[in-house]
Amino acid sequence: MPSTGGDAPDEAVVTYERRGPVAAVTLNRPRYRNAQNSKMTYALDAAFTRAVDDDEVKVIVLAGAGEHFCAGHDIGTPDRDVDESFERKAVIWWDHTEREGVDRRWARESEVYLGMCRRWREIPKPVIAMVHGACVAGGLMLAWCCDFIVASDDAFFADPVVRMGIPGVEYFAHPWVMNPRAAKEFLYTGERFSAEQAREWGMVNRTVPLEELESETYRIAERISAMPAFGLALTKRAVNQAEDLQGMRSGMDSVFGLHHAAHAHNAEVGGDSLAGMDARRMRDAGRSAS
Repeated sequence: MPSTGGDAPDEAVVTYERRGPVAAVTLNRPRYRNAQNSKMTYALDAAFTRAVDDDEVKVIVLAGAGEHFCAGHDIGTPDRDVDESFERKAVIWWDHTEREGVDRRWARESEVYLGMCRRWREIPKPVIAMVHGACVAGGLMLAWCCDFIVASDDAFFADPVVRMGIPGVEYFAHPWVMNPRAAKEFLYTGERFSAEQAREWGMVNRTVPLEELESETYRIAERISAMPAFGLALTKRAVNQAEDLQGMRSGMDSVFGLHHAAHAHNAEVGGDSLAGMDARRMRDAGRSAS
């Protein structure tokens, strides 16, 4: 079971540990259910880069500290950092902080959400998401850009942003990580779905009891690490290219435009791009729908 971790202001929001040929990268904002802000995005990128640059690392495991993997984007904690500048690595675009409206949101989300997840999908080493507890909205994006998902039996998955009038999270992989009809049910209802249901849809590779999650994930990672690194990198690229030939990348581009049309509509008719929803309202709505 993932460690509980701390949440002090000076503590790293992402931790890194070498376990033989495996790099353990852990989201570390447990007080906020590992909600993802820009600081976490760039800490993740630094950890992944460190693992890629270490020739002794063959496989990367992504986990979450505390009771949950990741409850989504940070839309309301004291450390929400939407107004801060950041070093752009995924896309070449202007700084968002002096912009307004769609210009501002498009610039930021192209980088810290869609662009970074695409960047991480291309990591030339296998990445396994070790998921327990909540994997919601922005948490799905982090799991989906990994190659495997191993989930505990307490894990649940949801993309509830249709409640905001928004057609899914920025990294719109839904029709590719599950079948299109399942994706529609997943989005239309906004309900929480179990790890077993996610496995039936093809989104999760394996489900295990919570107490076995870590041992099973690292057992798989160790087995993969016996393969030649270049062979793994080429195989990953082959599968990713096949997905893109099926329209995954262009589909994401088209939905990203719809995503921002929804934000703009919300702001125009209600004065709030999130349609008045905050983290607590989204959580409570998800519970009542389950």
